[in-house]
Amino acid sequence: MKYLASQFLFLLQDGRARRNIRSLVKFTLFLILIMVIYSYLFHVIMAHEGRYYSAITGLYWTLTVMSTLGFGDITFDSDLGKLFSIVVLLSGIIFLLVMLPFTFIQFFYAPWLEAQNKSRVPRHLPAEIGNHVIITCYDPIAIALVQRLKQYGHEYILLVPEVQQALDLVDQGYKVLVGELDDSETYRRAHVERAALVVALNDDMKNTSIVYTVREIAPQVPIVANADLDDSVDILALAGCSRVFQFMNMLGRSLARRTLGARTHANVIGRFEDLVIAEALAMRTHLVGKTVRQLGLRQATGITIVGLWNRGHFTLPHPETVIESSTVLVLAGAESQLAAYGAFIGETETIVASPALILGGGRVGKSAVSALRQQGVAYRIVEKNRRISEEGEHCVIGSAADHQILIKAGIETAPSVFITTHNDDVNIYLTIYCRRLRPDIQIISRATLDRNINVLHAAGADLVMSHASMAANTIINILTPGRVLMLTEGLNIFRCRVHLLLIGKSLLTSGIRESTGCSVIAIFRQGHRRINPDPRELLEPEDELLMIGTAASEKAFAEKYPDT
Repeated sequence: MKYLASQFLFLLQDGRARRNIRSLVKFTLFLILIMVIYSYLFHVIMAHEGRYYSAITGLYWTLTVMSTLGFGDITFDSDLGKLFSIVVLLSGIIFLLVMLPFTFIQFFYAPWLEAQNKSRVPRHLPAEIGNHVIITCYDPIAIALVQRLKQYGHEYILLVPEVQQALDLVDQGYKVLVGELDDSETYRRAHVERAALVVALNDDMKNTSIVYTVREIAPQVPIVANADLDDSVDILALAGCSRVFQFMNMLGRSLARRTLGARTHANVIGRFEDLVIAEALAMRTHLVGKTVRQLGLRQATGITIVGLWNRGHFTLPHPETVIESSTVLVLAGAESQLAAYGAFIGETETIVASPALILGGGRVGKSAVSALRQQGVAYRIVEKNRRISEEGEHCVIGSAADHQILIKAGIETAPSVFITTHNDDVNIYLTIYCRRLRPDIQIISRATLDRNINVLHAAGADLVMSHASMAANTIINILTPGRVLMLTEGLNIFRCRVHLLLIGKSLLTSGIRESTGCSVIAIFRQGHRRINPDPRELLEPEDELLMIGTAASEKAFAEKYPDT
């Protein structure tokens, strides 16, 4: 009963529902009035026939005739009475059997069901909620971010203005709060003053309004926002945003850094204080065809291979693992060691004269162009929309699915092709097409949704970068400084204390890599960090380990060696 009462009170708070209820009450009163009139006329006509009944009997006859039950125990003998019965019968069909049900459903039952649904959507967070992340948009970035927040035990809330969207998200298991994004009351109900972070992922104007609204009531809360336009970066900063990112531009630059351009070198993908994590392409280097043991990389440079990407699959290196042309090495070491790796690889450096192809001249494509220019790498854009394409020798107007257009753009000699459209289906199609045309070309593709990363690799892409993952990783790294560093495609660096089961064991005999899939890249001991420690070194009780592995590997490590 308490639940029903709360729903009814919620229903009465809606102005439209109150108007509907008033209309239903008026219609009901009109029906009652008709019944009273019919009951009175029943007595008048019966008296005319010389018969007399009680008031209850008159109402009983009226209801049975109007509802078409017609028991037949009370009938008129005169034609006037029978004509009156027909009128009562027809009006009952119209008002009682047709109009009343539809009126009831439209003016009460449907609003009642809507009120029930609306009451399922939270409009206030519990008072005890705090240190949570407020996300002001539901999009692929928000989906990826929520997954990572769940992984690391962070509370979150999605703010959505539409009740129906909120209901859909609640049914999918998301934590949602309904409210207008530019209303300060929404953020008060979300306890923004106690939030760990506010993430604005809407368009630039909406983000500016959100940042300004939040900053007015929560001056100290960190706010992260995405900016589509360059001019919006300064505006968002002036509105009070703590960090402003241009995720599309970041994605384009990250794609461009992975090209086979004028120089083959390692690409830095993350830093953990003075520890550098880098990716290095094996394609067209003297590394291809050799085993990890034959490379002698650690002896020559001091840097360590901590992982290998091969078309979306991450594996830990073993001495007999063979480096393939599609392999991407994940390296860990100091800056000096990374420079030594560059010199080591530079011995077989080759100059690539043919331009790289960029399929798609949107924001990601243009950002990739800017990065390629800085690297001195020749490029050529294929874009079918003349309005967004640049003029000159660097642009070919036409569809990337047209063989002649690709031939004109230089697909036959290009070292790399970037597929940068915002449609994953198109990217998969173009990846398959380019791989059939050039089996030896390097294909680097963008993925809008994380679920399509493996599909693009299976289609033939050598490297795939997810816009959603990259943005979510950037945000989570801000939220957990010094604890977790999320890299590309679900590769994480995390820090943990040595478990009791590992004390006194060496890295070589600990079985960490074999049992969890994680690799130790540094040991913190007595205020000092030992990068790429000796595998025979024994672990001490006060040590902390810096680990690298996929999200699944990190979960396996946490289950095998839980915090005590």
